[in-house]
Amino acid sequence: MAKPIDGFSKLSKAEKIDYITTSFTQDPEEAKKVLATYWHPDREVQDLHDEFAENTLTNYFYPFGIAPNFEINGKIYAIPMATEESSVVAAASNAAKYWLERGGFRVAVLGTEKVGQVHFMFSGNSNELTAFFNRVKPRLLKDLEPLTENMRKRGGGVTGMELVDKTAKLNGYYQLHCTFQTVDAMGANFINSCLEALSKSLVVEAREAQELNGAEIDIVMSILSNYVPNCRVRAQVSCPIEQLTGNDPLTPAEFAEKMVRSIAIAEVEPYRAVTHNKGIMNGIDAVVMATGNDFRAVEAGIHAFAARDGEYGSLSHAEIKGDDFHMWLEIPIALGTVGGLTRLHPLVRLALEILGNPSAEDLMGITAVAGLAQNFAAMRSLVTTGIQQGHMKMHLMNILNQLGASDAEKNRM
Repeated sequence: MAKPIDGFSKLSKAEKIDYITTSFTQDPEEAKKVLATYWHPDREVQDLHDEFAENTLTNYFYPFGIAPNFEINGKIYAIPMATEESSVVAAASNAAKYWLERGGFRVAVLGTEKVGQVHFMFSGNSNELTAFFNRVKPRLLKDLEPLTENMRKRGGGVTGMELVDKTAKLNGYYQLHCTFQTVDAMGANFINSCLEALSKSLVVEAREAQELNGAEIDIVMSILSNYVPNCRVRAQVSCPIEQLTGNDPLTPAEFAEKMVRSIAIAEVEPYRAVTHNKGIMNGIDAVVMATGNDFRAVEAGIHAFAARDGEYGSLSHAEIKGDDFHMWLEIPIALGTVGGLTRLHPLVRLALEILGNPSAEDLMGITAVAGLAQNFAAMRSLVTTGIQQGHMKMHLMNILNQLGASDAEKNRM
């Protein structure tokens, strides 16, 4: 039976491996071989990867694929995608080719505003707190200038600050709700640094404030929000209904009607919307991962947006307008093309190079397009041949690998 260990993080990598394999695996030597199989042969590269996270034993490989032939706002892209799920890259590639012949994808960035909040408790008079805040707000912003100087030179910085009274939902709870522009950086570290400095200034000002009559501000926490409804992008496709042709058992008009109805169901039925949006995230997450961004933050913010009206619904929409078919999605998504892993991870640097070293706004559009392409491909399958025909064909390769099939046997599938 394994025993707890003190100071695991202080052990060398070899010592960590010894402890884990001898304490938690049935065949320690075989476990060590598996871990070593995934080490990078270049020691410098491996050391770099070891330092991305804590207590690293080895690397966990994801396939790094390419979905080609995306026309976005008139420019051709090959989109890097990191995913382990069968048929994601194939579906995106098929949708890209389909719309390449029908005018391509169009994107528009609707906003790039990000959010952070200082959460605090205050037991005094609300009107007195408001008067205090209005008086010290310019000074609070002034105190942030040393932190924001470099970001302001790039066109970003703090764009707004307001006092929000949340006492109706939680007794004594207030917040400073702040907005930011972080240009090509995702901006988490910048925002959090500003918020922590702001909270300290707020407490200092409050101690000397006559308006508060001795009531104190108790800071609970200072942290960015991954819900960024004003950092939003729209991706869309459209074409005359008569162009909706292919290997479908439906006429173009029937296909268009079924697509609109299928998405309308996801707009009103949460059980369907969750799976519908999961398919969209298959494409989005794969690009987010390949470009070294935080897919967990993206997932949290997008799913919150899907439930913004009080009921979870579809991220994508479709309509027939006159003789044309339209399909689109709008998502909030905060991405960066500088900072973080973008300059450290070799594959992230390559992915961004393949994309033409995009700005953060460009990457927002590319990522949204990947989600829309994935959604179109999935819905096209669902309303025609069914989802399993294409998915299981791709999944068959995993089954053949599990059975130890030879190359010749795989080629016969």
